[in-house]
Amino acid sequence: MNSPLRPPSDDPLYALPEAARPHYATGMLLDAGDFADEQTYHRNRLARALAFVSGAGARRLPEGLDAAAAGAAGLFAGGTLAGLRVRQVPAAGEAVEEVRIAPGLAVDRIGRLVELPRPVCLRLTRWFDGELLRDGGDGLRLAALDNPSRFASARLIADGPALPARAVVADVFVRFVTCRQALTPAFANGPFDALDAVQTSRLRDAFEVHLVLRGDGLDDDFNGLPQHDRDLSALAPAARRDALQDAVLDGWPDLVGNSDAAGELPAPPGHPPRLDPTAVFLARVFVPVAAGDPPARSGDAVVDNGGRRVLPHLGMLAGALGLGG
Repeated sequence: MNSPLRPPSDDPLYALPEAARPHYATGMLLDAGDFADEQTYHRNRLARALAFVSGAGARRLPEGLDAAAAGAAGLFAGGTLAGLRVRQVPAAGEAVEEVRIAPGLAVDRIGRLVELPRPVCLRLTRWFDGELLRDGGDGLRLAALDNPSRFASARLIADGPALPARAVVADVFVRFVTCRQALTPAFANGPFDALDAVQTSRLRDAFEVHLVLRGDGLDDDFNGLPQHDRDLSALAPAARRDALQDAVLDGWPDLVGNSDAAGELPAPPGHPPRLDPTAVFLARVFVPVAAGDPPARSGDAVVDNGGRRVLPHLGMLAGALGLGG
């Protein structure tokens, strides 16, 4: 599910670098690595701030973490800053059914901004047929679940369209990727003496969108949706203030958690297997299917935007609390 040409580790921030910046002196010899380290330092400091502002908390999952107790520690972190509404566009004439993601901005688990500057469309029939061909429909069989309302958000159940009796459950994720652009002449690297060598001169912060089958153990005790922070709305004002203060004072994570032998960032509990652990959840898609082996489509898809983490700006929060001017 991660493009082999754009692995998560392609970005130095994925390695969780330390807060060390280059120091310069007159006459010092510098190379490309020094300038790359300068960029990494500033990017990392900004990302750390955004990670905590978005509720990221720990950069690594502490060993032995009880996922049910994570709560406001925000180990799942990341979320939608603006836009990125996902909707189903029905087939009409020659146009096929699509899942369309609106432009917008998200922040991922390690604090990187993920921006979609334009709408992104996923052709649902092509995706479904591709899953059938990829493994003979095994993934669709596992993701085809009865009574799918068990895995829907409260908002969709209260206000959305009726869900089918049986549906394939898939989730829309967006992840940060780095795209190399603009070649320029450069000295050849390695044991070469070519005079026409080139190197990338620009790195573009870009994105990838994934529609991921959820055949990885959804059941009555696990709906696979991101865990949200603790709801403090029912507390009295004084108790709410104390709870917020305690959440901040207890919010500094233990960064001694272990990455694996390959240096991979551990995935949050419930994250789809083999998906970039920093990918941001956007929406859930229910694709109605009839009984059969493999499952066959039987209606238009239903999109559920209500399960994602949203990160409203301060003015919006002030208005929600009645503090607007």
